[in-house]
Order: sequence, then structure tokens, then C-alpha cells
Amino acid sequence: MNPMLDPMHAMRPGVLQLSSLPPLSLYVHLPWCIKKCPYCDFNSHELRAGADAPSTQDAYIDALFADLEASLPLIWGRSIQTVFLGGGTPSLFSPEAIDRLVGGIRARVRLAPDAEITMEANPGTFEKDRFKAFRQAGITRLSIGVQSFDNAHLKALGRVHDRDQALAAVTEAAQVFDTFNLDLMYALPGQTLQGLTQDIQTALAFVPPHISIYHLTIEPNTVFAKFPPSLPEDDQAYEMMDRITELTAQAGLERYEVSAYAKPGHRCSHNLNYWQFGDYLGIGAGAHSKLSFAHRVLRQVRYREPALYMLQAMKGEPVTQSKEVPRQELPFEFMLNALRLRGGFALADYVDRTGLALNSLQKGLLEAEQKGLIGRDLHRVWPTDRGFDFLSDLQALFLAESV
Repeated sequence: MNPMLDPMHAMRPGVLQLSSLPPLSLYVHLPWCIKKCPYCDFNSHELRAGADAPSTQDAYIDALFADLEASLPLIWGRSIQTVFLGGGTPSLFSPEAIDRLVGGIRARVRLAPDAEITMEANPGTFEKDRFKAFRQAGITRLSIGVQSFDNAHLKALGRVHDRDQALAAVTEAAQVFDTFNLDLMYALPGQTLQGLTQDIQTALAFVPPHISIYHLTIEPNTVFAKFPPSLPEDDQAYEMMDRITELTAQAGLERYEVSAYAKPGHRCSHNLNYWQFGDYLGIGAGAHSKLSFAHRVLRQVRYREPALYMLQAMKGEPVTQSKEVPRQELPFEFMLNALRLRGGFALADYVDRTGLALNSLQKGLLEAEQKGLIGRDLHRVWPTDRGFDFLSDLQALFLAESV
């Protein structure tokens, strides 16, 4: 058996001692987009002729099922709490294909009865009643990549939709889904505080139960990295962040994570599992996994290029990299996620999910506390307002040393 998918190899003795396994999620990557956005560094591939045809979609879903079946021995006996269909642009797939995909997942794994099943969608792939069909296919939560309601900003970001398409898409999502998310971006090329305010107010007029708002950053190996746009200065971006905090709070949305705002009962369970250092099996082209065993934590990566991934998945060999997380890197990996949460984390969860003793954190915690970046008591640690503002500095205090 391929050692990268061999449960006996993963369960052999090791230096860690995990007393229990964390919750498990499933991530499914659907890699195609109509057009690659200039700021995007995700594993997405522009749609070529025929890639959206039912036969291509079916072939890719066949590969996903083969990938999942090959991976089942690594998660035997575990329930999947959440599913997330990301991309790419999953809403390019037909409702019939999504229905087949969700049904096939249910047939192969033990899904929690109330499992949250999220799907990303873009307004540029929207047509009337399409979201309703996705809901009928088993999707319980939609995440819409609006980014902005301003046509000039959408054009600068290379988005394929316009303001009217965004408004129509959000209108239908609000009618069909009890829980949905709007993805927005700020500090955009040419954006002013007034323009940002109009974007946020337009979004809030739909009374969304969840909003994710991201600062536009220039990522390596993107078009924007090669041809950088002129972005607002840092002080303007901080002013925008203050306005976002003000407007979302007035609308009853709580900032529970650095970029996520939700009404009570509408936090994203899938992303919370990431931030709480839970486990996730990632299937699909370029998907990443984090899986815990009694004596180790593994990270895996699938083949990135869709055609090669499909070929390898059908052979039962979808994984191109499998690596045990070194003991000394676990504190940083945990804190990189957990400190994104406004409520921080329970100290007992750190012990349970890393298999390490609390003294492996003490040096970093002491320095963070002295700098005013965290608060803590006998049971929990949480970022202060200052810690939220200087999150990268806070996380860096836990970079690998000998543990």
C-alpha cells in the first residue's frame, strides 16, 4: 500500500502522545474559474473549452470519489462534522453535478446529522434559481465572492461580474439560504473611505448572517505581484478597518475572527475547525490535509494540476506530498490558527491537539503578555485589541525553537 495513505504507517509509535483526536472536516477543491483574478494565488485554472461540459464535471467527480475512497483508511471510524466545496469557482459545476457530489460523499463517509455543507459561488456564474437548485442538492450554506459592489473596483480586481449581477445573486441567496456569507475586500486600488462605507452599507442592507472582509494583499506569483496596483496607504487602511468594525457592530455582527463577522448562531463551523486546529481531509486538485493520529500530526498535499490529479486519483495515488509536522513546529502551527480568534483558545485544547505540554508555550506567552498582545487566565489565552492589530508579530513569538 502507498505509505502516504497507509494507516498502519501513520499509527506507528512516535514522539507525540495525543489523548484524543480533534473534530474532522472535509474540504473538496473544484479548481476551475471563468478567469483567473490578478490578486489570486489559489490553485485555480481558467476554464478551457469543454471543461464545464457534463462529461468533464463527471470525470472530475469520479476522481474525487476515487481520492476519497483511497483516503478512507486514514479516517476510519471518524465522523465528518463539516464539508466545504471551495475553488476555483464551484458554482461553475451544474446543480446536477453538485447533487451527485454531495450524494456520493454521504454514501462514502459518516456525516454528522447536522453537518454544515458550504459551497463557494461567484455572481458571474449566477442565473435565476441556480442557488435554489444548489440548496436542493444538499448545500446548507452559500459563500458568495462579491468582493465589491462598485463596478470600477470590480474591474480593477479582474472580476467577471458587475454590480447588478452581485445584487441579484445576493438577493436570491438571502431568499434561499438561512445561512450565507458575503466575501468582501477593502483597501482596493483607488478606494476611498466613502467608497468602502458604501460597499459595507450595501452588503449590510441584505441583513447577511455572516460577512468575511479581507484586506487586499499582494501575493507572490500573481499578476498583481508582477504589475502592482496603487493601493491605499496603511493609515487609510486602518481607518477603513475602524469603519468596518463600527458598521458591522451596528448591524449586530460580532467580529469573532480577524476577518469574519457573524450574527449569533451563524459562525462558519468549517473555518472554526481550522482555526481551532481541528483535522481536515482535503480532496481535489492541490488540496491540503491535516490529519492527527495517536503519535503524530500529518500534512498532505494532492497533485496540483487538474488533469494530472485526475490521472493519479483514478490510480488510487492522489497524494504527492505527505509530511509529519515536526514537534518543534507544532506550537507555531497551533498559534497561527488559534490566535486569529477573538475568544482565543482553551489551554486544554492546546495540549489535546498538539500532544505537547503547556511549558512548550510559556516563553512565547510571557513575552506576548509583557508586550500587551494577549490576555490570559488559568484556562484560556486570547489576543488583546493590540494583539489583533499586530497579529503577525504576536504569532511570530511562537516560531520554532527546540521544544
